Amino acid sequence: MSQPRGRGRGGPPGGGGGGGDRGRGGYPPRGRGGDRAGSPYRGGPRGASPSRGGSPSRGGPPFRGGAPATGPLIYNPGPARVDARVAAADELVVRLKRAQLGPDRPARPGYGTLGRTIVVRANFFQFESSRDVIYEYVVKITPEPKAPRVHVKRRILALFEQSAAAQPYVNLVAHDGAQRLVAAQLLPQPLKATVAYFEESEAGPHQGADRFTVEVTFSKELSTAPMKQLLEGDVANVNMDEEIDPLVSALNLIMQRQATQQGFRNGRNRYFFDDDLKGRLGQRLWAYMGFYSSVRPVHKQLMVNVNVCMTAFHEPGNLADAIRAFGWGSFGAIPREAMTRVKISTRYLGYKRVKTIFRIFPKSASSQTFNCEEFGGMISVKDYFARKYNVHLRSPNDLPLVDIGGPKRPNYIPAELRKPGVNATLIMDRGLPRLGYSASTPVLDAFGIRISTQMTIIPARELPAPSVTYGKGNPRVQNGSWNILDVKFHHGGKMPNWKVLVVRDGVPDLTFNGPSDPRMLGLLKGFADKCRNSGMAVGTGPPQIIPTDPLPPVSQDPGRQRALALIEQKIQQFGDPKGISVILVLLQKRDDFIYPGIKRLCGTKFGIRSQCLQLEKALNERGQDQYLSNVALKVNTKLGGINHRLGGDALRWLTQEPTMLVGIDVTHPGPRSIPGTPSIAGVVGSVDKDFVQFPASLRIQKSKQEGIAELADMMIERLQAFRKRSNILPKRMIIFRDGVSEGQYGKVLREELPQVLEAFKRIDPKNPRYHPTLSIVICGKRHHARFYPTTEEFADRNGNTRPGTVVDKGVTSVLDFDFYLQAHAGLQGSVKSTHYVVIYDESNLTADAIQQGVHNASYLYARATKAVSLVPPAYYADIVCEQARFFIQGFLNQGTDSDTASSTGEGGTGSAAARQAREAADQRVYDAAKRMWGGGLHPNLQDVMFYL
Repeated sequence: MSQPRGRGRGGPPGGGGGGGDRGRGGYPPRGRGGDRAGSPYRGGPRGASPSRGGSPSRGGPPFRGGAPATGPLIYNPGPARVDARVAAADELVVRLKRAQLGPDRPARPGYGTLGRTIVVRANFFQFESSRDVIYEYVVKITPEPKAPRVHVKRRILALFEQSAAAQPYVNLVAHDGAQRLVAAQLLPQPLKATVAYFEESEAGPHQGADRFTVEVTFSKELSTAPMKQLLEGDVANVNMDEEIDPLVSALNLIMQRQATQQGFRNGRNRYFFDDDLKGRLGQRLWAYMGFYSSVRPVHKQLMVNVNVCMTAFHEPGNLADAIRAFGWGSFGAIPREAMTRVKISTRYLGYKRVKTIFRIFPKSASSQTFNCEEFGGMISVKDYFARKYNVHLRSPNDLPLVDIGGPKRPNYIPAELRKPGVNATLIMDRGLPRLGYSASTPVLDAFGIRISTQMTIIPARELPAPSVTYGKGNPRVQNGSWNILDVKFHHGGKMPNWKVLVVRDGVPDLTFNGPSDPRMLGLLKGFADKCRNSGMAVGTGPPQIIPTDPLPPVSQDPGRQRALALIEQKIQQFGDPKGISVILVLLQKRDDFIYPGIKRLCGTKFGIRSQCLQLEKALNERGQDQYLSNVALKVNTKLGGINHRLGGDALRWLTQEPTMLVGIDVTHPGPRSIPGTPSIAGVVGSVDKDFVQFPASLRIQKSKQEGIAELADMMIERLQAFRKRSNILPKRMIIFRDGVSEGQYGKVLREELPQVLEAFKRIDPKNPRYHPTLSIVICGKRHHARFYPTTEEFADRNGNTRPGTVVDKGVTSVLDFDFYLQAHAGLQGSVKSTHYVVIYDESNLTADAIQQGVHNASYLYARATKAVSLVPPAYYADIVCEQARFFIQGFLNQGTDSDTASSTGEGGTGSAAARQAREAADQRVYDAAKRMWGGGLHPNLQDVMFYL
C-alpha cells in the first residue's frame, strides 16, 4: 500500500545522497581573471581541459602531471555575483511555515542575520533536465552469481550491454551494476540475453565458463513533476519516500554513467581514473585522486555536488613480489594491514578468478597443513598445489600464505594535502571532464540533462567570535585561537595525592636511572609547577613514584598480556584508588596494547583518573613547556576544574533557564575486528552552568547497531548527574547527535526520541509529567560541501574561509532546518565545515540563536585553546566512545588473529545452516566481549571527564 501523500521525508536515495564516512576531519589561488566566458552550460565538442603540471601542496603525495602544486591563493578572484535564485529564499520560509505540523523535522524558521555578509563559491553545479518521465526497470541475473560481489554483477551487466539484444539501447540507459536500471525511453519487453562470463582483461570466455541470463523488466515511471514542486517549496502534496528519493537516485545513476564506464568506483559515489592524478606513497602503494559526485535538490534548483577525493591503491603485479617489496620497504614487517582486503586474481584453475584477501596467514606453504579427504589425510599447501594443480611453488618456505576465503571458510593460496584554490581548480579542470560534465555525452543528451560549468555563488556570513576569560589574564581571540601565556584557570582542580607510574618498555634513551634521575625529577617538577602556576592545588610533597619491571618485548609477549599483568601489579601498589587524585603514566612508546591496556585497567578495574605522557615529547626541552601546558588543560578538567569561560553574553541563549547540553554517539567495530564484536554507545551531558563538565555514560550493544539500545537508562544517569551538581533538573535540553547519516534522521525520531521521553517520565517518580523543552540537532562531518572565498578579503592566509563562516542559503536543504558552520581555522589543506540539522525542536530555536550559539559553544572545548570543528558535546561523545574501545581492545582489530569465529563448514555461505552458525559464532563473541567489559565504566569515574 502506498503511503499517504504529504510532507513525510525518508532517507536519501540509494544511488546517491550526501552521506559518507564518519569523522571530524576532512579527507588556495589568485588568478584566472574572471568567470569563464560563454554560456554557463555545457556545449561544444567533448573533451577535457588542458592539464596543469606540478605536484601537490604540503602534506600530500608528489602527484604527477595534472595535480597543481602551487597556484593563486584564491580560485578565480574578483567580484562575484550571487545566484539570482537566492533572492527568493524568503519565499521558501513562508511556504514551509504553512506545512509545519509539529516539533519533528521542523521547517526552517528563517535565515540567520548575525555577522558580516560575505560571498563564497560552493562546489555545487546547477543542472537542468527536460524529461518529464524516466522509466525504471528491474534487472534479474539467473542463476545468482556464486560470488555475490559488486564486481561480478557489474561485469555481467557490462557483458550484457555488449549483446545484440541490449547494444542498441546502451546510450539510453544507466544502471547500478546490480538490479536497477533507468531508461530515457521505453525498452522492448522482454529484453533479455545470455552471456558467458570472463574478466575484462581476458580476450574471451574460457571453456566451461559460467553463463548467466540477464532479463530487464519494466517496473514503473518516475515523474519529474513532484521534484519541480519540491524545488519551489510546494511540499504539501509531495511524498519524499515514493516520489523524490527514487528520482534523485535515478538521476545519480545517470549523472555517474560516464564515470562508471571510464573509471572505477571505490566507496559511495567516489570514482577514480587511471591517469596522472596519482602519487607514490610507498612500496607498490599509490595514492589516487578521484572525484565524488551526488545530486542534491536545493531551493529552485537541482544541483550536483562535485568534490575531490583520494584513496590508496596497490600497484598491479605479482603478489609474491608485492609482499617481498613490502618486507624490504618496512624492514621486515609482516604485511598484514597493508595487504588485507586487497583484490587479487588467480589462474591456477586454468582461468582467471578475482578474489579478496581476507588475511595474511603467518605460516608458509610448506608448514601449513590441512585435512584433505581427496588425498587421504593431512597435507601441506605446497604438496596440495603440486598434486592437485601441478603447480610447483618457487618460494614455499619463506613467503606467508594468503587467505582468500574468510573467517568462516579459510581458503589458503601461496603469495607469490592540497590548498583550497588548488582543490577548486582540480574540480573545474579535471573533475568535470572526468565525470562527463564539461561536454556533451550521449547518455546525458538522451535524458535531456544540461550541466553548468560554473560553481554556484552564494551568500555566507562571518559570525563574531566570543571573548574568552580566565581566572587571571584575558587572552585575545584571533583567527579562532588564543594564547594562554601567564593565565590561571577559572577553577583549579585539587591534586593533593598524585602518583607516577614509570613504564619501562625497552627504549634505552628514555630509560631513567632510578627514582633520583635528574631528567625525571626535572620533568615532574616542571609538571607540578605548570599545574600550580595555572591555579591548581598540587600537594606539597613529592609524588609516589613506582617503576615497572622491564616489560618483556613484543617478540616474547605478542599480545603484551604479561606486560599488562606487571603494570596491573604496580598500580595495585599505589593503594586505595579513592584516595588517588590522578596517576601520571610515563610511557617510552605507544603501541596497540600498553596504552589501551592502561586505560582499560584505570577505567574499569581501579576507577582512577590517568594521564599518559609520551616521554619522547615530554623530555624535549624545546617543546616541553607547551606540551605540559596541554597536559595541564586535560588534568584540570579531569579533576573537575574549569579552564576557561566565555565572556559577555556568549552563553545567554543557554543560561536564561537551566539548560543541559547532551552529546550522543555510537562507535562500531572495524573491518578487522572479530565478527560479533559489540558496538559502543556513549552519552555525555553537561552538569554546570558554564557548560564545561560533561561526565559520560557508556553501554555496549549488538555489533553495528546504529541506534542506541539503552538510551533511556543512560539519559537517566545524565539527568541524575545534572541534578546532583545543580540541585535541579534542567528545564531545557539540547541533544547533539553525532554519527548519523541523512537516511537515519527518521530512525532517530522513531527509536531514540521515545527513549529520551521515557527518561523524562522515569527520572522523578513524584513528577512523571516532567518534560523539559527538547531540541535534537544532528552534527554531520560526512559531507562533500566545500566553500571557497571569492576574494582575499574573505579569506585567511591559507586561502580558506575564516572561522565563523556560516552558510544557510543556496545549497542547504529545501525542507530541513540546516546550516553549514566552520567554527575553526583551517590550518592546512581545504577547511571543512560541519553540517548541523535540527530534526526536532520544542524550543522554537531561531536561525541566529542556534548558529551563533553553536559557534560560541565551539570555543568551550576544554583541552584546547582554539575553537573546534564540532560542537563540544558531540566531540566529547565521540572521544568517550573511542576511549571505551580500549575496554574491549582484545576484540577490536584482532579478527585475523582469532579463531573465535573460525570455520563452521556447514553448507554454502547463503545456506540457513551457515547463517545460523555465523549468528551463533557472533553471539559467542558478543558474550565474551561482554564478560571482558564487565561492569563497564567504574563507579568512581561516572561523574568526571575521565576520557580527555
